Amino acid sequence: MTFRDRLIATIRAARPVLESPGVLVVGSEVPNLLEVGAAATLVVSQDLDVGVPVSRHAAVKERLGDLHEFEPSADEPSVWTPRSPGFLELNFVGMDQAQDPAEAYVLADDRLPLLVFGALSLLSGGAELEIGGTRLTLPRPAGLLIEKLVTDRTGEKGERDLLVALGVLTTSAPEDVDEFQTLYRRLRPELRHAIRSNLTVLSLLAARSGMPDPGPRRAEVGALLRRLEAGDAEAP
Repeated sequence: MTFRDRLIATIRAARPVLESPGVLVVGSEVPNLLEVGAAATLVVSQDLDVGVPVSRHAAVKERLGDLHEFEPSADEPSVWTPRSPGFLELNFVGMDQAQDPAEAYVLADDRLPLLVFGALSLLSGGAELEIGGTRLTLPRPAGLLIEKLVTDRTGEKGERDLLVALGVLTTSAPEDVDEFQTLYRRLRPELRHAIRSNLTVLSLLAARSGMPDPGPRRAEVGALLRRLEAGDAEAP
């Protein structure tokens, strides 16, 4: 069974929650799903991140009983593990549009606790796709790219997250990059600095197995960094 097969099977099995209004597929699978035919060749991961608006938490929780192929992890209740190896894990995360992008909090619940990441407040609903018989919503690429670059990315996981950002950039259209710059200009100076710093790190990363290769994209990343720097220099 290929990784793509597992991803599609997971999406099909998670249909009850993925089709709930307001829910977004976030994280590393987005560039895979944005490829032509949802080819899933850019990122190999072991989970599907499900973004749940805190305002929709109760409604999503009501649908958990329909997730027949998954069960909550004993160690991490916001993670639902597959009952068979043909599926990926479901990782539920919270989204709160009123939250500061630099902060996080825990939404405590006995059934579906959520870690609410502030950077996810920068996401908004974008493309709607039908995959595996499931109608799901992805975030707009510009917001997802901002989210991946605005937080501290250190260590191995941080480098993988930056390569996911590269995957988002790879599948973005020119108008998405324009929107990214518009969103960037609205951020506080320290958040803009974090984005520029992470782009610099991304431009230097080595290739990793199962992740987008930064080598052929270094010039594109560098050009984006210079574009942001030029815009900062022109700002009043």
